[in-house]
Amino acid sequence: MFNSEYNWLPDFVYGSIDGIVTTFAVVSAVEGGALPVMIILIMGFANLFADGFSMAASKYLSDKAELDQDPKLANNVKPLLGAWSTFIAFIILGSVPLSAYVIQPWLNLSGEFTFKLACVLTLLALFFVGFCKGYFVNKNKFYEGFETMMVGAIAAGISYGIGFYIESLLA
Repeated sequence: MFNSEYNWLPDFVYGSIDGIVTTFAVVSAVEGGALPVMIILIMGFANLFADGFSMAASKYLSDKAELDQDPKLANNVKPLLGAWSTFIAFIILGSVPLSAYVIQPWLNLSGEFTFKLACVLTLLALFFVGFCKGYFVNKNKFYEGFETMMVGAIAAGISYGIGFYIESLLA
């Protein structure tokens, strides 16, 4: 995955951010809607694997379409590496928002604390992805980390707000 012929960074960044943001959007919407923790785990893990697979398949088919347009590029290894990089980054970093809920029963955490912990872990994961991106593209690592973190925070806020609003309509 890290050989010189394959640029894994865009797939890592894309898969990681989408995995973190979409999974945390599920967590935020469920929390905003005041639904049970079991819903977070069911919807979160369903999203994690289904969306992760969808992203990887889309990456593969997109790269394959690019290769089909230019037959001299014909290298099926690139679409496979892109798909795997996207999927692995999506699953690993996308699981971060769910980790607080997975450990909640063992540590006997309150619901409010669990959500706050999930928020902090998610923001740290987003910062980490941006920091890594900054490192590999030789840009300000802290700026890149903060920018990535803010994009994720905005998406989570939107999701939480929608969950909260719909719950208030139905209550």
